Amino acid sequence: MDIMLVDGYNIIGAWPELRNLKKNNLSHARDRLIEIMAEYQGYTGYRVIVVFDALYVKGMEKKYRQHKVEIIFTKENESADERIEKMAIQLNNRKTQIHVATSDYTEQWAIFGQGALRISARELLNEVNSIHQRIEKEVMETHEYKPTSRIPLSKEVAEMFEKLRRGKQ
Repeated sequence: MDIMLVDGYNIIGAWPELRNLKKNNLSHARDRLIEIMAEYQGYTGYRVIVVFDALYVKGMEKKYRQHKVEIIFTKENESADERIEKMAIQLNNRKTQIHVATSDYTEQWAIFGQGALRISARELLNEVNSIHQRIEKEVMETHEYKPTSRIPLSKEVAEMFEKLRRGKQ
């Protein structure tokens, strides 16, 4: 099993779309990141956990699921980096490969020492964009080759039937 741990605010600060959303409304930026990671999870099959630190949201620790993505807001005096490092240790075993998405250089080395693989914010954005393009291509191919009839018809016969269906002759 592959698990992707995402340093939420680090990614928001690194991706242009999310950075612009953050200027106007931080919660919209968080929601958009979660949507993107849900699509990523659906395509890759990874278990995705997005960690936000309590820097911008004061209060008690909070965990919930949204679009099948696990979201964690850390305790007030705990950084996302600390939580991700702890989780990388806890979740790591022979059957699990941990991936950590962050551009925090110090955190990258800390998690790398725990046996986790790191992916920078830019690399994750490139991967997300690539997945999005593949999904669009697959949808277009499926749509193009979708038969309009259960009976195989030549293109000319199908066009004639379509004209008849629309009342044009």
